[in-house]
Amino acid sequence: MIMNSTRDMKAPCVSLWLVAAVFFLCSVRARGLRRCLISMDLHHIEEAFQEIKKTIQAKDPFQNVTILSTSETLHRIKPLDVCCMTKNLLAFYVDKVFKDHQELNPQILRKISSIANSFLYMQKALRQCQEQRQCHCRDEATNATRIIHSNYDQLEAPSAAIKSLGELDVFLAWIDKNHQGTSAA
Repeated sequence: MIMNSTRDMKAPCVSLWLVAAVFFLCSVRARGLRRCLISMDLHHIEEAFQEIKKTIQAKDPFQNVTILSTSETLHRIKPLDVCCMTKNLLAFYVDKVFKDHQELNPQILRKISSIANSFLYMQKALRQCQEQRQCHCRDEATNATRIIHSNYDQLEAPSAAIKSLGELDVFLAWIDKNHQGTSAA
């Protein structure tokens, strides 16, 4: 009878140990993903954007068309896809939008350059996570990126760049929401 009670006591201990191990592994994974999140203050980017937003949006010839907003593509991104989607959208802005935009006003150009430099810094941080295999791209993120690129490609490059710059607040709000608690001044 004593043997049975010892065996009966081991079963809950093993179950408790398994639960603790799973919890530990999940928390380690979550901390690993958190390291991949952007660790910079977005306030100065948002501030630079707010200073040029009206001017940029006034140049937009297609007020009723959106690239980021209407599809709600960003709002459907799951936590596991945040790193990948952030990386993809940073690349989208750096490789397409900022390059396609032609700005003559030096003050606006300085603000856009400042934002672009911040995006390059964020790309570098996410690239390190990708090298450590902590930034996986699942189908959802790939499809969402494809939709955004398709929306962009439906317009001529200069108009699409203006439109995307005018919607930068959508992307910045999404970054802020999905990278809360990871910003550092």
